[in-house]
Amino acid sequence: MAKLGPYQVLVRDLPTHKTFEVAPERVGEWLRGLPMRDALGAPEGDPQAGKGAADLELYIDETHVFANGTFNGFLTVACSRCVEPVRLDLAEQLRVTFMPKSEMPADDDDAEEGEEGAEVASEDLDLFPYDGEVVDLEPLLREQFVLAVPYAPLCREDCKGLCPQCGIDRNTDTCECDNEVQDHRWAALDGLVLDD
Repeated sequence: MAKLGPYQVLVRDLPTHKTFEVAPERVGEWLRGLPMRDALGAPEGDPQAGKGAADLELYIDETHVFANGTFNGFLTVACSRCVEPVRLDLAEQLRVTFMPKSEMPADDDDAEEGEEGAEVASEDLDLFPYDGEVVDLEPLLREQFVLAVPYAPLCREDCKGLCPQCGIDRNTDTCECDNEVQDHRWAALDGLVLDD
């Protein structure tokens, strides 16, 4: 049998308790392509990309594999206003189910008429497929980092951002630029007076 990957478990070894470490290089790889990560311009293998650890109890009930435990770590992305690094701490309770691909619920688009997917209880909404005798937890661990990146992360709530004219960081310096953003498309309306 081929050597197992760092996030893989053999079904025959269940039940088991395992800790899975995620190194910064892997976090950087998983987050590559996300705008708030790429804005940092961090080098490949960035040791500040983040890291994490999942402490999981894994067990099987017929063909379904269950993983329960905790995930803790951090990741670093750019502030959406000033583009400085922002550390986001992660602390999640995990409760997921791995099902054979053949038992996974069908997407509405993929389901053929008259076919039904497996019934899924509300507590089993976090579903991942597995093949054969190996359960790969990498998609679960990657999801913890990717879903933790907010749409517009901030280094602090009162971040002043960058000056739109000269680009200076308004949190650390001041500039002589006109603070009003000039949008020349509205110039024709400058003298307009509205009656009540």
